[in-house]
Amino acid sequence: MRVLVAPDGFGGTLTAPEAARAIAEGWRRHAPDDVLTPAPMSDGGPGFVDVLHTTIGGDVSVATVRGPSGTDVPVAVLHDGDTAYVESAQACGLHLTQRRGAMDATTYGVGQVVAAAIDAGARRIVVGLGGSGTNDGGAGFLAALGATADAPLDRGPAGLAGVTAVDLAAARERVAGVELVIAADVDVSLLGMFGATKTFGPQKGLSEEQILRADGLLDGFVVAVCGPTPAERRTADAKGAGAAGGLGFALMLLGGTVVSGIDLVADAVGLTARAAAHDLVVSGEGTYDFSSRAGKVVYGVAAVAAAAARPCIVLAGQVVVGTREMRAMGVESAYAVSDVVGVEASLAEPYRHLADLAERVARTWSPRRLD
Repeated sequence: MRVLVAPDGFGGTLTAPEAARAIAEGWRRHAPDDVLTPAPMSDGGPGFVDVLHTTIGGDVSVATVRGPSGTDVPVAVLHDGDTAYVESAQACGLHLTQRRGAMDATTYGVGQVVAAAIDAGARRIVVGLGGSGTNDGGAGFLAALGATADAPLDRGPAGLAGVTAVDLAAARERVAGVELVIAADVDVSLLGMFGATKTFGPQKGLSEEQILRADGLLDGFVVAVCGPTPAERRTADAKGAGAAGGLGFALMLLGGTVVSGIDLVADAVGLTARAAAHDLVVSGEGTYDFSSRAGKVVYGVAAVAAAAARPCIVLAGQVVVGTREMRAMGVESAYAVSDVVGVEASLAEPYRHLADLAERVARTWSPRRLD
């Protein structure tokens, strides 16, 4: 049996390559004769640069930038010809904020990385969005590229209080002649009931009161940048504008175009051809829930598997969707580590318990050995 193992990272506990190795290791315990092909994936979030570097090669440089809370952090930039790949999570990710301080956290460092890529000669920059701990509408990103305003742009959404005017001229000049590609992990808009703050604010540590305040502050930011009318505010309503707490919006203001992060990575790793050459596709992520449908790895991998008429199953830290929702996403079955050992143990030893789960699942999906 040929098994393609194409997981995302597991919420900061395992990278995508580590998750793929754990699944393959556990699977082989039951079915040592099966051919397992690792294909670690990313949707633009954490692991984006590593996955692409493994697949397409290229050279990696490191830029030191301002992190979301002001402390310097290193960020890798992948150079492939005149194209540079940047992972925004390395500059403003949840692992840096620890789900705290989102009202003051800034995306300034992402702008610094883009500037560094331009200075290194990049004429096309692909920015992976996902896994951010920030929610500033990309205001800090714009400030790092030269944007100015009558309120500080680099102090998170809290700093946007009272903003009435934003000048993007210098930022647009900084990226002139450079193609900006937004590899988004979600297709949400910036504001409102289904926007970035309401949807992802809780996982960034925002309380319900802070969510309402932050969304209102971002609304004022949009008016200051774009204008008050629905026609002027269309960029904020576009799909992907809410990616990475509004970084998608900021990149769009500078001429960036949105693509699906998972589709971009899938094309790079040749996922369609790989799925067709295997009997089963296994994906995975830390928490498999309904938000997985909004441009995440599992949904994208399942769609590719379905197009190749191959079954797709999911191994996850936790599974919080029912069978009906699962099937709607093209997934045959999903299995959770937490259902076997509990949430605390699954987080304490994620590699071991994911491998153990893979061994159990292989008993169902791989033909039994004849001893």
